[in-house]
Amino acid sequence: MHFDLSVIWFAIIVFATLMYIVMDGFDLGIGILMPFVNNEKHKDVMVNSVAPVWDGNETWIVLGGAALFGAFPLAYSVIIEALTIPLTLMLIALIFRGVAFEFRFKAVENHLQFWDRSFMVGSTATTFFQGLVVGAVIQGFDVENRVFVGGQLDWITPFPIFCGFALVATYALLGSTWLIMKTEGELQQSMFTFTNKALLAVIVALIVVSLWTPLEFPAIATRWFSTPNLFYLLPIPVITGLVCLKMADSVKKHKERSPFVMALIIIILGFAGLGISIWPNIIPPNISIWEAAAPASSQSFMLYGAALILPVILAYTCWSYYVFTGKVKEGEAYH
Repeated sequence: MHFDLSVIWFAIIVFATLMYIVMDGFDLGIGILMPFVNNEKHKDVMVNSVAPVWDGNETWIVLGGAALFGAFPLAYSVIIEALTIPLTLMLIALIFRGVAFEFRFKAVENHLQFWDRSFMVGSTATTFFQGLVVGAVIQGFDVENRVFVGGQLDWITPFPIFCGFALVATYALLGSTWLIMKTEGELQQSMFTFTNKALLAVIVALIVVSLWTPLEFPAIATRWFSTPNLFYLLPIPVITGLVCLKMADSVKKHKERSPFVMALIIIILGFAGLGISIWPNIIPPNISIWEAAAPASSQSFMLYGAALILPVILAYTCWSYYVFTGKVKEGEAYH
C-alpha cells in the first residue's frame, strides 16, 4: 500500500498546531484576562489553574516547528524569512511570559505587580503575533524560484493585524471558559459574565474573517462558493453558528463544562475552515505541500521518530490533565 508521506506530515503538523492552539490557548487566555481581575487572590487561583500543565502545552509548538523544518524545508525557509520580525517578537514575548510565570510565585510583595504585568503583556503579545502570523500565511508570500522575494514588512497589512486581535479574543474566550470549569465562587461568576463578552467578540471576528477572506482572495472565494463545494462546505459555518448559540445558552444556565467544550469546537471548526481555504498550498498562494516537501527518504526516516514520540507526548499530556483534574481553590498552589 502506498502512503503519501507529504499528506501524512501535513496532517501531523496540522494536528500539532491544533493541539497547541487548544492547550496553550487557554493558559495564554489566563494572562489576557488578568487585567480584568483586581482581586490578588483570584489572580493566584487563575495562575494556579494552569501551573501544572502550561509548560507541557508548549511541547506542541516545538513539535510543529520541527516537523515543518524537516518535512517541508521550503515552507519553513520562506515563512522564517518572510516573518522574521513577528516570529522573533512572539518568541521574546513567550520567553518573557514564561519567566514572569515562574518568578511570580517567588516574588516579594513589592515586585509581584511587575511580574503580573509582565505575565499579562507577554501573554497578550504572544497571542497577537501568533494571530498575525496566521493571517500573513493566509495572505500569502511572494516566492520566485523557491526563494522569498517580498519585503520584511509585508505582514503589516490590515488582514494579519485583524487576525492578531481576533486570536486575542479567541484565547480570552478559551481562558474564561477554562476558569468557569476550574474555579468557583466569585471568580467563576465573573467569568460567566466575561464569557458572554468574549463570545460576542469571537462571533464578530468569525463573521469579519468569513467575509474578508473571499472578498480579498479570489482563490478562497472559488473554494467556498463554487458548486458543488458550496453544498459540501456549508455545514461548517452552520454548525459553528449553532455551537455559538449552544454556548451562549450554556453560559446563561451557568453550566460549568459545556462552555469550554463549545469553545473548543468553535476553534476546531474555525481552524478547519482556514485549512480548507488554503489546501493544498502550504505557501499560499500557489506552492503546494508536494512542491515544498523534503525528499521521501527524509520524510520516511522522520516518520519513525514521530511514531515513537507522538504517543509519549499524548500519554504525558493525558496523564497530567488527569492528575490535576478538579477545582482549584484559594490557598492551593502548585510550585
